[in-house]
Amino acid sequence: MPAPAFARRQLLNLALIVAGATSATMLCVAPLPAQADTPTDQLVIGFSMNNLLSLDPANATGLDVSEIFANVYDPLVVLDATNPRQVLPALAERWEMDGKRLRFTLRKGAKFQSGNPVTAEEAAWSLHRVLKLNLALATVWKSYGYTKDNVEKLIRAEDPQTLVIEFAEPSDPRLVLYTLATSVSAVVLDRKVVMANEKGGDLGAAWLVNHTAGSGAFKLDEWRAKEVLLASRFDDHWRGPAKMRRIVWRHMSESQSLRLMLERGDLDVATGMAPSDIEALKTQPKVRAQSVQRGTIYYVAAQSKDGPFADKRVRLALRHLIDHDGINKTVMPHFGVLNQRPVQLGLAVTLPQPGYKLDVARAKALLAEAGFPKGFKTTIRAVAEPPFTHIATNLQATLAQAGIEASIITGTGNLVYGAMRERKFDLIVGRGGGGAEPHPYSSLRSLVYNPDNSDAAKLTNFQGWRTGFQSIALNDLIDKALLEPNEDKQLKMYQDAQRLYEQEVGGIQPVSQMVETVLLRSDIQGYQSHPSATTRLHGVSKQR
Repeated sequence: MPAPAFARRQLLNLALIVAGATSATMLCVAPLPAQADTPTDQLVIGFSMNNLLSLDPANATGLDVSEIFANVYDPLVVLDATNPRQVLPALAERWEMDGKRLRFTLRKGAKFQSGNPVTAEEAAWSLHRVLKLNLALATVWKSYGYTKDNVEKLIRAEDPQTLVIEFAEPSDPRLVLYTLATSVSAVVLDRKVVMANEKGGDLGAAWLVNHTAGSGAFKLDEWRAKEVLLASRFDDHWRGPAKMRRIVWRHMSESQSLRLMLERGDLDVATGMAPSDIEALKTQPKVRAQSVQRGTIYYVAAQSKDGPFADKRVRLALRHLIDHDGINKTVMPHFGVLNQRPVQLGLAVTLPQPGYKLDVARAKALLAEAGFPKGFKTTIRAVAEPPFTHIATNLQATLAQAGIEASIITGTGNLVYGAMRERKFDLIVGRGGGGAEPHPYSSLRSLVYNPDNSDAAKLTNFQGWRTGFQSIALNDLIDKALLEPNEDKQLKMYQDAQRLYEQEVGGIQPVSQMVETVLLRSDIQGYQSHPSATTRLHGVSKQR
């Protein structure tokens, strides 16, 4: 159970002291003082907490939260960090699957941090809770056909060690298994602790915003939003005690501050740094870089339901006005790699790149054919941070060459993606896609699929719906591919879906696939950044 408030505060203050000076102080120091290494038994990580808004597994969105959840909670299964298509045991030591259900056998002896035993009842209840609350993380389960009304019947404990997940509707069992391994919503909660903190029938939702109730290798001590999150080792973890006694996640959004603190030794790990700072640190003997490719895709989205981009010819002109090569060579190093397909790279179904190039003459001809010989005015929305703003600026310049006058609107994610969810935008430079699951349906469903294009449908979880682009033939092909039992036929269907999307010029134009570059002090051992952002720190140590 969490330490008393006074003790937690002492831990927090100590962590802030050992983690080093504030960013403002750091920027005033010249030359740098002698190195002050972090404690041998603590791992200090600098990253942006701007999108870390909740610790509730039913409502914690974004990549930023995934690493924290991977260490304070446990799921049933995990994906191998070096081969993400390989599913490995976690709380479930083995499983069986067929076209109708998944059956898990949970390991004996696993405990929550409270000391309560981990059982199949808690695993089932944790998924029930997600559907009953119907918050952000219910989306993926609803896409599989689960509802608050059917989930208790379909997901159930047969005995304390056996969990059965029956499919609500026909699906690819591998996709469901991948979701259980990657989604924050799939972690197992300590039901007794959560319900002891329930208020007004909220299933502990208010309490879980800034508390945890898991069985992970580290237990939450304290979280101060946009400041610091402290977690200490859980010695009774089923894998055995972690090598680090404490993890300190520090909120740091300025790349130069991250760089200086990593150079000093005040940080052990840093993410979210600008390419110039990454390149500078790669020359330092006591720092090394580790890059991992994620499934998320950077894109340019066009509002395709009405306005100029409702015309397929204008969307095709837009495709020819994106400088794919230039953006990926000058803007995306350490952020992404070229990908012009709505399916992540590295899968068996992924087609070779179509080779889209900047072609202003072709774009002008298409615009004239569509009735815009002199172009038109439009807007580009982008989150106010790199690489989004840099992509937007590049796009603004190439659009201007064809007579399209674009003004850039920057702001928070709510300003950008909020407008996208309301379908009130012209162009957006964004990042999305399923991505965490190494399965083509994950990306296609997120970026392409749109079962109901009416405004009243409010299918905001489908980015295809947000753009107003819909292809009935494409929807049908994606649906059929998901259920095709023959792997060769399924592969061809997914490839046909990519070709059809190219022909119909969808509302989302993929530009690059996300790459995250992590900078580490050279004495850090056992750190392996995970493609699904679920980086586990149980085996990390320091060699000094």
